[in-house]
Amino acid sequence: MKKHETPRQQKVNTFLQQEVAKLLQQAVREGSVNNLLVSVTKVNVTSDLSIAKIYLSIFPSKNTKSYLKTLQKNNYQIRYDLAQKMKNQLRKIPDLHFYLDDSLDYIEDINKELNDGENPLINLNTLASRQKK
Repeated sequence: MKKHETPRQQKVNTFLQQEVAKLLQQAVREGSVNNLLVSVTKVNVTSDLSIAKIYLSIFPSKNTKSYLKTLQKNNYQIRYDLAQKMKNQLRKIPDLHFYLDDSLDYIEDINKELNDGENPLINLNTLASRQKK
């Protein structure tokens, strides 16, 4: 059973998604990292607004785990920067938890299997299983 989000949660989700995306894009530009695209695909805030789950899509996907670890290590700095930008909108900035959104890779795998002539629905072992987060 899916829980419905309150209008306040939806507004905070949208605002956090925009602000975190701006911060990450700015950090990539300032860090002079070439050929890296980081996008915030989804943000879920708990009902008490204490925890924010932030789902990221990172391209190219070869070093995603190292980028994700770097983000998790710099969690407090990102939260501080968010607090400076959002101090007039939110009283308390939620704790940030970063997750990798691998849905594009999963779609790409399905398309590759379909184009190879094999039906992944018949042989489910050909596709990597996805875990619910």
